[in-house]
Amino acid sequence: MIRWIVIGVVLLWFVAALALLAARWIDPPTTAVHIQRRFQAWIHHTPYRERYKFIPLHQISLDLQHAVIAAEDSRFYQHHGFDWHEIQIAAEDDLEGDRTRGASTITQQLVKNLFFGTGRSFLRKGAEASLVPVAEFVLGKQRILEIYLNVVEWGPGIYGAESACHYYDETAARNVGREQAARLAAILPAPLKRRPERMNKYSAIILGRMRQMGW
Repeated sequence: MIRWIVIGVVLLWFVAALALLAARWIDPPTTAVHIQRRFQAWIHHTPYRERYKFIPLHQISLDLQHAVIAAEDSRFYQHHGFDWHEIQIAAEDDLEGDRTRGASTITQQLVKNLFFGTGRSFLRKGAEASLVPVAEFVLGKQRILEIYLNVVEWGPGIYGAESACHYYDETAARNVGREQAARLAAILPAPLKRRPERMNKYSAIILGRMRQMGW
């Protein structure tokens, strides 16, 4: 029995790795998070409308790209999938009982979004960790950022920068400025609970990070 479980896990890993390779050229039609939300709505008999439009990275304003990086993964262009500095800080905060930040990189979050949904378990973490180097190798930073900005959840049924910008600001993602971008980035940690117009304090922090990073 254990043998077949192991074989099944290995096969699933290879399928996920092949899907990452395909994502180098093919835009993902859906993700595990999208499917999870549809299933939850069906189970609870709640209305659900999905907004998801994949657009090229050059059609997403640099301000929004920079705001998301500043908010979610400030060393995105320096690390290779894992930010060991942030992991160390998070571990120290855990030991002191004063954890204030996560340590997941954009690459880790993308893998989680594509294949694992929002659930948490040691098994999922292990599988995620094994796929992160694959994503970094086969996709590269710009494609990782492009896919992440297009599939990430930005509200109930709202996925990707283009849908979020139309929903919250009635404009295209290419037209979003610094203030709007910072407010949109500020809701990503809890997109089902937060609204951009309420993110005054955190959006100001993000704008400060952007300035420190030369943006």
